[in-house]
Amino acid sequence: MASPVFEVGSLSVFYGAHEAVRDVNMTIGDRQITAMIGPSGCGKSTMIRCFNRMNDLIPTARVTGKIRYHDQDLYGRDVDPIEVRRRIGMVIQKPNPFPKSICDNIAYGPRVGGFKGNLDDLVEETLTHAALWDEVKDKLKTSALALSGGQQQRLCIARTIAVEPEVILMDEPCSALDPIATAKIEDLMERLAQEFTIVVVTHMQQAARVSHRTAFFGSDVDDKGERHGRLVEYDETARIFSNPSDPRTEDYISGRVG
Repeated sequence: MASPVFEVGSLSVFYGAHEAVRDVNMTIGDRQITAMIGPSGCGKSTMIRCFNRMNDLIPTARVTGKIRYHDQDLYGRDVDPIEVRRRIGMVIQKPNPFPKSICDNIAYGPRVGGFKGNLDDLVEETLTHAALWDEVKDKLKTSALALSGGQQQRLCIARTIAVEPEVILMDEPCSALDPIATAKIEDLMERLAQEFTIVVVTHMQQAARVSHRTAFFGSDVDDKGERHGRLVEYDETARIFSNPSDPRTEDYISGRVG
């Protein structure tokens, strides 16, 4: 594995009294694409939100255990969640451009962060990085909401990288896109992984195509009938899909259970 960016130890997430994710242990390597797969309700989205403390915004949420980011406790008392979210950006399921121009979508974060350079150059560099510049360079002042769904999602990725994070989290970034737009996002992810660490919640097919390592999440039902998400198996993607070590992984990948 590449040098660790995140080290997760005995992590559990509660919503009120309900333990949504139970006792996760995993290490995420630098400049790799790590995919999280599993059936609906197994805690994948809850888990990915732990990496940039988005669960802090849910009043009933509580996280126990540890996430170390470059060997620093991500949930330490002296850690600023806003700074965490600058360094660890997130792209959500449905494209959510701001109701502003394409240019202002990219420039917004750097402006708020006190960027002192040339914003026009930054916009061009960022959109080029996100494989979108050639498609939008002649309409930078038009509304981002006029773009297609796939273009909007690439714009959201560009907006995320404009503030120079180290990590990009993606929660099912292609679920609302057609196959052509999905292929463009996947190509972009592979290029971005040369510079960024990427963690993505996705489906099996996309995980097999783009990720270096895959975490399969399942769920247990306790004696009270409550469901708890569990990390079942975590390994190199090729091994997960060709020779998984846990029969539950094999059952899911083969389609025997969903």
